[in-house]
Amino acid sequence: MKKATIIISLLAAFLFVFAACGDDGHTSFKTPEWDLSGLTDDPAGPENPTDTSGTVDPVTPPTPTKPFYIWVDAAANFPDFANSKDNIRRDLQLAKDTGFTDVVVDVRPTTGDILFSSSVGTPVAWLGAWVTGGYKKFERTASWDYLQAFIDAGHELGLRVHAAINTMVGGNKTSLGQQGMLYRDSSKKSWATYYNLQSGITNAVDAGQNTLFYNPAHPDVRAYLLQLIKDLASYKDLDGIILDRCRYTGLETDFSEVSKTQFMEYIGVVTLEWPSDVLPAGATYSNQPSSKPKYYKKWLEWRAKVIHDFVEQAHDIAHAQNANIKFGVYVGGWYSQYYDVGVNWASPSYNTAAYYSDWASSDYKKYGFADHCDHMLIGAYANPGNVYGSSEWTMQGFCRLAKQKIGTACPIVAGGPDVGNWDSDDKYTQDQENQAITNSVKACYDACDGYFLFDMVHLKKADQWRYAKAGIDQALGKQ
Repeated sequence: MKKATIIISLLAAFLFVFAACGDDGHTSFKTPEWDLSGLTDDPAGPENPTDTSGTVDPVTPPTPTKPFYIWVDAAANFPDFANSKDNIRRDLQLAKDTGFTDVVVDVRPTTGDILFSSSVGTPVAWLGAWVTGGYKKFERTASWDYLQAFIDAGHELGLRVHAAINTMVGGNKTSLGQQGMLYRDSSKKSWATYYNLQSGITNAVDAGQNTLFYNPAHPDVRAYLLQLIKDLASYKDLDGIILDRCRYTGLETDFSEVSKTQFMEYIGVVTLEWPSDVLPAGATYSNQPSSKPKYYKKWLEWRAKVIHDFVEQAHDIAHAQNANIKFGVYVGGWYSQYYDVGVNWASPSYNTAAYYSDWASSDYKKYGFADHCDHMLIGAYANPGNVYGSSEWTMQGFCRLAKQKIGTACPIVAGGPDVGNWDSDDKYTQDQENQAITNSVKACYDACDGYFLFDMVHLKKADQWRYAKAGIDQALGKQ
């Protein structure tokens, strides 16, 4: 019996070494696989949390746990990361030591320019960030690949690295100046979304918007963005892609002739009163007519279809380029209001109209896109006093409701707070905010399939890493 055990152990060791080698025989790093066997619908969380207190036998993989994501905003973190690989590795080490398993690095800020290699995008030249002394410009002078630097450092530390892009944006204007395609290239003006203003239908460039959104229905916009996503997916070591701002600006967009034509084809009419048959001039989410126009619900349905179809295309293109990449989206958890931006992030089996008949048609559910995502990040953006609860505008409630709406359509649904912009009225003390960070982890982690925190810069500026770590340890049963 002892001899057989020795032979089996030697064989297992041989297979382990062989699996760790690349095609050329050199040892190569492999990022942690997404083992979903530890995920259940039980709100009590994983049955077997990882125990990192002792040495792990290299032949025995660690017990799977649900992921802990941390977001790295491009602009806010630019002073540290734009030109320093050492700073990137330093802060990823902090994330690793805190217990985060996944890093989401923003590589397309709201300017629409990029921080990765692409055949069509324009590299970021500078970004503005709030630092001591005010809002300042930080230039990128380094020539190395920003995204690849995160991949390399993250993988060295055993972190999964995902790239996030602000999707439907093409320009941004601040006190430091303006950047982006829609500001640089007048020939692309028709790509910009059109607003249904009281004064008339107006292109975003002319409407004086600070952040310029594209029209999601414009075929040239879609082709351009899908090429960017294909280029992202070509990073062979990238673990995942997250689409942020994959949406309309608000209920008052898009009212271009492109959208009008497509909508009329969708509902099968040759004439309509525009825009009054859809929404009267000047209507917004917070200022809607009490009597809804003739095609109001069909319009909301069609907008959801536009975003659904883009997400489906992006998913297919990313996977065609890289079959192993995890594709997904970030969305706000306030589903009851998210029709404002044209997004149905639920499962297509979730009957939206049964719960939100005021705005959802019977066919609205057909355009839930959760089944086209491998992972989804839910913004459970409640204030520090609303960690626990069962409704929207509580962190726990946001996560539980998201799981109910998504079900098994997407295998990983992770939610969590914005820990820096959650107390605009300065109502809570620093100690209360610190405790809210700790409490938010288990509250969200147990309510869905993982935890998501926005943003790294907030933990850095307020030195709150230890509060996130205490929460992660608690969620894993280490406290």
